[in-house]
Amino acid sequence: MSRPDAPSAETTPPTVTYSFDRPTPTNPRGDDVPLTRDHIRAAAEAYLARHPCEREGLAGLLAVLDGPGDPSSRATLPGHVTCSAVVIDHGRRVLHIGHKASGKLLTPGGHPEEDDRTLLAAALREVSEETGIRSGHLCLTPQFLGEPLDIDVHDIDANPAKGEPRHQHFDFRFAFYLTAEQPPPLELQDEEVCGAQWLSFADVRSPTLRAKLLESGLDGRPEPVNASVLIHDGQGRYLLHLRDQRDGIWEPGVFALLGGGREMGDLSLEATLRRELAEEVPGLEPADLTPYAVEEATSVDGLAVPIQVYAGRWSGDPDTVDLQEGVLLRWFTPDVLDRLCLSPGTGDLVRRHSAQHPAVGSPPDGVRLLRHEAPDGTELHIVGVHLYLQDEHGRILLGLRHPDSAYAGNTWHFLAGHCEREEVISGLVREAKEEAGLIIEPSAVELVHLVHLVDSPGARPRIQLVFRARSWLGTPEIREPDRCVEWRWWKPKDLPAEVVPYTRLAIDGILAGRLYSAMGW
Repeated sequence: MSRPDAPSAETTPPTVTYSFDRPTPTNPRGDDVPLTRDHIRAAAEAYLARHPCEREGLAGLLAVLDGPGDPSSRATLPGHVTCSAVVIDHGRRVLHIGHKASGKLLTPGGHPEEDDRTLLAAALREVSEETGIRSGHLCLTPQFLGEPLDIDVHDIDANPAKGEPRHQHFDFRFAFYLTAEQPPPLELQDEEVCGAQWLSFADVRSPTLRAKLLESGLDGRPEPVNASVLIHDGQGRYLLHLRDQRDGIWEPGVFALLGGGREMGDLSLEATLRRELAEEVPGLEPADLTPYAVEEATSVDGLAVPIQVYAGRWSGDPDTVDLQEGVLLRWFTPDVLDRLCLSPGTGDLVRRHSAQHPAVGSPPDGVRLLRHEAPDGTELHIVGVHLYLQDEHGRILLGLRHPDSAYAGNTWHFLAGHCEREEVISGLVREAKEEAGLIIEPSAVELVHLVHLVDSPGARPRIQLVFRARSWLGTPEIREPDRCVEWRWWKPKDLPAEVVPYTRLAIDGILAGRLYSAMGW
């Protein structure tokens, strides 16, 4: 199979790392499914489609798959399935470990276990247990994706101590690249492993694996295996896809980019993207597709997943598209992204592209773009409202944000929100009721601090307004458990370590009598 098209240095910025998950060829559905006979058969048939001449040699495996026993169980005789990880470094060397029981140098591997969802997941677990190399150190190869590189049949001697007769292992071997230039330090499993070596392809001990590697074209260099597209209309709008809210869907109910994982028949990553678009949104064909950025995502099995993000132009009506997957498509401008539940990293990509590609021309009819209302050179700001409450003991109210929150998960923060099209004190009163069930009269509110904030280079700046309520009705309640999991009163001198940085800055300023702070400039 040909290599995917590599992005050029002129068009692709440096790699950006995000921590989000996206279904990959490892498990396209993204859900938790036990290892099944059908899954093993599909992996075997995919391998035999590459190597039809080996069907006779794998007759024993096929017989086990047609038999009554669990193909992945040790108890299934005269043979059963095992899994191995062929870990390849940037120098085209393969990791081997000394196997104490046999005295041989082998690639890491072993028997599937009950919790293994796929054969590939079993191989990843084995390499982690035996060598300490975690899934996040590895990525799939574009040549093989989640299909086995080799299926080896070897005899296992009888083991009277375990009551095991002589039998066969049908070993599914999966290829992985190391993501880093240098292999991570190994943590060898003392019970089963004695030493480790990195061997060149020509020195690999298994004859069948050695032959496959020498003819594979594997070069040890990670490449993107997924593709997504940042669709814009050239006038400041970006098209986002709302994912289904149901079981079996990865990251349900969030807005994300269109795209998906490479399949074996795709000749390039652009071909992957166009196939995915044809499957998800037939008729939507963005023009001027250009490699824009590379994301580093994480698969359902914890693998590193390089994703090639393309940029493309389209200006159609998303309601006229025959959407086959997800809930809806909508146009959004960067200034409203903070009000959406986004797939992590999506907001940063959109804002960066928007800053690099200013809108041209007039907005479409009925679309109101704030950037066109501002004088040239004006930098639009996001306005946040924050509630500063102190009880009769001088303690300050903070909320612990949900661990999965898109912003500041597991961190303490003011009761806060973004100002919508409303007067800021009205926004504060609304947020207090929505988030904590507190009733505040506008006349009881005073501005006590302002933080002028830039979260990161290229991000839209923010004006964070902090208001004190001199009185209120009610006791703080958890009204939005997906955002806040606990309200607690803190003495100023005993604030927790995990406080949003600009929240701590604002508290320090209020206690010192200052009205203004700046951060990130």
